[in-house]
Amino acid sequence: EPCVAVLARVERTDFLSPMCIGEVANVSAEITYTSKHSVEVQVTVLSENILTGAKKVTNKATLWYVPLSLKNVNKVVDVPAMQYAHKEQEDEGRKRYEEQKLDRLETKQRNGDVIVPVMAPEPHTVGYSQSSLIHLVGPSDCTLLGFVHGGVTMKLMDEVAGIVAARHCKTNIVTASVDAINFHEKIKKGSVITISGRMTFTSNKSMEIEVFVDADPFVDEPQERYRAVSAFFTYVSLSKEGKPLPVPQLLVESEEEKRRFEEGKGRYLQTKAKRQAQLQQAAQP
Repeated sequence: EPCVAVLARVERTDFLSPMCIGEVANVSAEITYTSKHSVEVQVTVLSENILTGAKKVTNKATLWYVPLSLKNVNKVVDVPAMQYAHKEQEDEGRKRYEEQKLDRLETKQRNGDVIVPVMAPEPHTVGYSQSSLIHLVGPSDCTLLGFVHGGVTMKLMDEVAGIVAARHCKTNIVTASVDAINFHEKIKKGSVITISGRMTFTSNKSMEIEVFVDADPFVDEPQERYRAVSAFFTYVSLSKEGKPLPVPQLLVESEEEKRRFEEGKGRYLQTKAKRQAQLQQAAQP
């Protein structure tokens, strides 16, 4: 059945090195797993210096897509079964599928939070740096079916997260990584979306920022505002020379802010442990 692939989730992605003006981006992608209603695509981005020929990996990411019918965009169509080279490849893919499915469900269950403006907030508090952006979804933002491109939403989320980070530390900032971006609901052309961001956790050298997107549908539609996308962005602070700077400690005030801080700390320690394990594995002969 004729269909279109819709982005449903972007797994955690790390920005390993910067890509500079004048360099060539080499993007490669391949399907690595299919379930009945979704497709896993792994993407690698390399930057190439056209003067020296030097290449380096700048980014790796895993994206999950869901096929929707062209005749009925609310209908999810079946995905053709994939032929795997080895049974282990299918088993590993199924494990990744089950993990992301569980995480999407858990994320959707905690999507009732809203950001409330704070009057005269103190520096380095959550209220001081929190930010929002309102955007009217136009034709250039959308696919041929009239729904927002995932990349458009991701760019707006990154802009808001960057404003939050810059307000907090008052320095140059750069995106270091993005935790899984979950696309919970489609956003239609003509909707008004509100992209909100707030600081949740700081370590000595990084800041975690929660960003979510709420959509207000067409005026003549019965559906009320809904949570469309959510994610966590991690930023680092840089000097004018591009060297890492210490990050001011986030001052948490309410019990809710303390809870989010501890959850962010848990994600930070978990990621740190995974990186150390990967480095140790790579160092083994």
